[in-house]
Amino acid sequence: MTKNVFDTLEERGYISQATHRDEIYELLSKPGVSFYIGFDPTADSLHVGHFVQMMVMSHMQKAGHRPIALMGGGTGMIGDPSGRSDMRQMMTIETIDHNVECFKKQMGKVVDFSDGKALIVNNGDWLRNLNFLEFMRDIGPHFSVNRMLTAECYKQRLEKGLTFLEFTYMLMQSYDFYYLHKTYDCCLELGGDDQWSNIIGGVELIRRKDQAPAYGLTFTLLTNSEGKKMGKTGKGAVWLDPNKTSPFEFYQYWRNVDDADVIRCMKLLTFLELDEINEYAKLTDSAINEAKKRLAFEVTKIVHGEEVALEVKKQAEDIFENSGKSENMSTTEITSDELSSGIQLADALVKAGIVKSKGEAKRLMAQKGIYLNDAVIEDPFYTLKSEDFTDSEAIVRKGKKVFHRLMLK
Repeated sequence: MTKNVFDTLEERGYISQATHRDEIYELLSKPGVSFYIGFDPTADSLHVGHFVQMMVMSHMQKAGHRPIALMGGGTGMIGDPSGRSDMRQMMTIETIDHNVECFKKQMGKVVDFSDGKALIVNNGDWLRNLNFLEFMRDIGPHFSVNRMLTAECYKQRLEKGLTFLEFTYMLMQSYDFYYLHKTYDCCLELGGDDQWSNIIGGVELIRRKDQAPAYGLTFTLLTNSEGKKMGKTGKGAVWLDPNKTSPFEFYQYWRNVDDADVIRCMKLLTFLELDEINEYAKLTDSAINEAKKRLAFEVTKIVHGEEVALEVKKQAEDIFENSGKSENMSTTEITSDELSSGIQLADALVKAGIVKSKGEAKRLMAQKGIYLNDAVIEDPFYTLKSEDFTDSEAIVRKGKKVFHRLMLK
């Protein structure tokens, strides 16, 4: 008997809330269900928070169901107030459309869009041309303002001021579900836990207008053991685009997750079998590092491909476990003219992108957080010398985990 994907999602820790749990379980017991997940194109790359949703789409697809990836080319012009304490920055149509195209390429690494096995649609195709009066007469009567104001996505915004523009977001997202139900026989909306109120709006709209079954299911947000959102570094979000977060930085992010988070991340972000993950769960103390390495490799392989994953894995092992340097490590050139002119280490750190400013570099030096060829550099005005370079190379390190090669040219 084929396993119900609902069981798979539950065992791996995805599922949080369901509008009609028993009915959804029965629905997913047979292949062929069309479901959708929405992605608002607020940037030109997906990040690791979106990756959970992509993994859910993949599990569902492998069980024979059809994913619809909804790009928010229309809703992105308003901005979802969920989880926000301030209003989102307004974007131009050109920016939104560009971001949508970027999303499509990245999703194809996890979800199979060939031969109609999955669809990508853009709600800008129907929302941008809506007639306001017709929309409000058709959709507005089905929403209670009193009830909407009790939704979590609006509560926190009411304290600082909720614009009518943002207030309409729930109607827009609910209309998306209604439109996809009419057009593609889509009866199930999935999303992060922060989308619960919006998902309920769509489910109830379909049931009221069409007297047809519709369901909603949310999954847990990617948080650590303390309940804080994962996917942030000192540089900002951890992106799936290799030009925004390098594959090495991406690998290292997962290699350095807290001990308490590694097994949960394995379940949510890899396709490893649960039996194998449970074996990793038995590891204790320093042996947990083996689980972290496996997590980092598997997630990097899915996002960037096996060849790249093997390269960055070797690079990390060379740097952190062997010689402290690697052929593939990040490198910045220092010219002989710069050296003869007296380039300070602080300037070299800024040039290499290791720090954002000379001030930050100097603060780190004062805190004994900057190393040159394994020697602590405490002098904030330290000037690089030719003898710092062996075979034209010098290795700088920030803290314990950021290594960088300076190459003398």
